[in-house]
Amino acid sequence: TELTKDDREKLYPTCGRLYPDGLKALARADDYEQVRQVAEYYSEYKQCFEGAGTNPGEKTLEDKFFEYEVKLNVNAFLQQFHYGVFYSFLKLKEQECRNVVW
Repeated sequence: TELTKDDREKLYPTCGRLYPDGLKALARADDYEQVRQVAEYYSEYKQCFEGAGTNPGEKTLEDKFFEYEVKLNVNAFLQQFHYGVFYSFLKLKEQECRNVVW
């Protein structure tokens, strides 16, 4: 991107599993391999990068992230009542539309 590394770092949130060290490392990353190295330290993201490829028949990184998002949204229905189920329902419907269009 045209953003400097400092500007890129300002766009990241100040919460989450990657905060603070992972986000600083991501801000310094310039290519796919550097992002992959950052993800190696976090087990839930490491699984997304394993087996991702660009060859025919392989799942892309984007496909892996969609699968992970669907898994998280399905798990939202397994908890006690909370308003996150409405968000998860809408996100799962979006994924369903993507699957139909695909």
